[in-house]
Amino acid sequence: MNILLLGKGGQVGWELQRALAPLGQVVAHDADTADFTQPDQVAALVRSVRPDVIVNAAAHTAVDKAESEPELARVINATTPGALAGAARELNALLVHYSTDYVFDGSGVVPRDESAATGPLSVYGQTKLEGEQLIAQSGCQHLIFRTSWVYAARGGNFARTMLRLAAERDMLSVIDDQVGAPTGADLLADVTAHTIRATRARPELAGLYHLVAAGETSWHDYARFVIEWARANGGVNGQAIKVAPDAIRPIATSAYPTPARRPLNSRLATGKLRVAFDLTLPHWQAGVHRMLTEISGK
Repeated sequence: MNILLLGKGGQVGWELQRALAPLGQVVAHDADTADFTQPDQVAALVRSVRPDVIVNAAAHTAVDKAESEPELARVINATTPGALAGAARELNALLVHYSTDYVFDGSGVVPRDESAATGPLSVYGQTKLEGEQLIAQSGCQHLIFRTSWVYAARGGNFARTMLRLAAERDMLSVIDDQVGAPTGADLLADVTAHTIRATRARPELAGLYHLVAAGETSWHDYARFVIEWARANGGVNGQAIKVAPDAIRPIATSAYPTPARRPLNSRLATGKLRVAFDLTLPHWQAGVHRMLTEISGK
């Protein structure tokens, strides 16, 4: 199996290099050699490689910045994935693409499944939805995975930020009315490899799926989990925890305005994925625990 991986330098792309390697020959590119602001060039790259599978981990993920550069976000998140899909259709290749809980309006408290009505609140969410639609309309065989709250041990993430602040400050204020499932880039990569193998054998499995870790939490409770773990383990990388357990204050999203509106309800139902591919998804705490252990060297 010949696999073309795009966006190899990101958190998910880094893990995909590992997870895809057992499936076959992986040709991996980053923004230097596959510029997503140039849709025709990216499509030409696909045609020159002639892969059996294209895995697209590239995206404009700066949610707030997208509000001030909507056309750039649209090219990277929609136009170029649409061009990829066209090339995939020509080559009869499977296209794997990642989307987001931001395609929804975040209302209510019920986990949304793949059939739920969309209603993005931000440019980022709108352009990611447009990317989904262009891929679906192309007629290519595809797997689209909507996910949420992605983190990895490599690079910056919410947990690292909380640990740094907890070592510097006596009190923290963390949003408590956004709820979702922290999902590891390693989990996304491993499930991607599993589903590619299954879909190549059974093409009828292709389609749109929700892929997040099991369980749910708020950013506030996520922060508490991370900081309590660090306190119980003597800090992280020599940094002691300064903030007290009762000094992590919950606040509303409205108290922390940002250029882009965030969905309050980021719960995604994963039943379709679990049944189709016979998967058990680990609880979010297991993945975060593993990540904390890795970054702390414990």
